[in-house]
Amino acid sequence: MKNALLAALLPLLLSTAPSHAAGQATDGAKPLATIPSLDVKRYVGTWYEIAKFPNEFQKKCAGFTTATYGLRDDGRVDVVNRCRRADGSTDTAEGVARQLGGPASPKLEVRFAPAIVSWLPVVWGDYWVIDLDQDYQLAAVSEPKREYLWILSRTP
Repeated sequence: MKNALLAALLPLLLSTAPSHAAGQATDGAKPLATIPSLDVKRYVGTWYEIAKFPNEFQKKCAGFTTATYGLRDDGRVDVVNRCRRADGSTDTAEGVARQLGGPASPKLEVRFAPAIVSWLPVVWGDYWVIDLDQDYQLAAVSEPKREYLWILSRTP
């Protein structure tokens, strides 16, 4: 199932690859498309990373990466990211996400910086759901510049 999913998502992976990696300017690129709407109540829970574009902040992760989301009373989402390092220890990052543009928006922002600096726009990073199966079991997440991409599954 996952191999078939990865094969099906290969065109998506290639189309969302960072333009600079191919030597192209990002100017003129089509805006990144998202899914039409997101039901956050169905999206919360634990997701397992099954593929990603390499990135700096996960450089120490050797495997078994999870993202756990929990709905808060204020409508925001608690975020707990975990991964196993090469030495067997666990790396954990805790943050909060907020939806942009309304309660069904597939566009979120995530912050891992302390709450005291949450008023600074620079501490928020885009988290856009760009593909999601109807059962909320498989998801693709990126951001407008296409520098990051994660393929997530409800099962490892």
